[in-house]
Amino acid sequence: METGDRTRILIYYSVWATICAAVAGFIVALIHTWFFSYNPGRSAVIETLFTGAVAALGIAAAQGAVALVTGSLMARLGRTLQYTLLLGLLIGLFDFVMYFLQMAVRATELGWIPDLVIIVVVTAAITALGSRKTAGAGGGPGAGAGAGAGSTV
Repeated sequence: METGDRTRILIYYSVWATICAAVAGFIVALIHTWFFSYNPGRSAVIETLFTGAVAALGIAAAQGAVALVTGSLMARLGRTLQYTLLLGLLIGLFDFVMYFLQMAVRATELGWIPDLVIIVVVTAAITALGSRKTAGAGGGPGAGAGAGAGSTV
């Protein structure tokens, strides 16, 4: 796989991860607005939904950046991302579960800093675990075996 292809996959993956995280956050903002918050009027409903959606979008953008940085570090280590569609969905699913749990069980809300650290670590871990060694990047299990072993192409 060429470097340009890896870069394109990495950029598409980071955009996809951002979209999945944003959708998860927006769904939780809708649920929070409709079921878990007391709103005395229409303007309060819109404000609650808007602030939740803006926070979700900001966090999702940061997750996309973390996915991009982690993916590019993996590429420098000779690894390429696999199953990027599923990885993005997994990031969105994690966000949904974490946000919903914190909304439904207030004792699980740790505060902004710990929440952001958890999100960054999980996004980086999902991205790193979704990478695999590329064929020409060194010796892994079975390196040097098979057709074309030892060729200098």
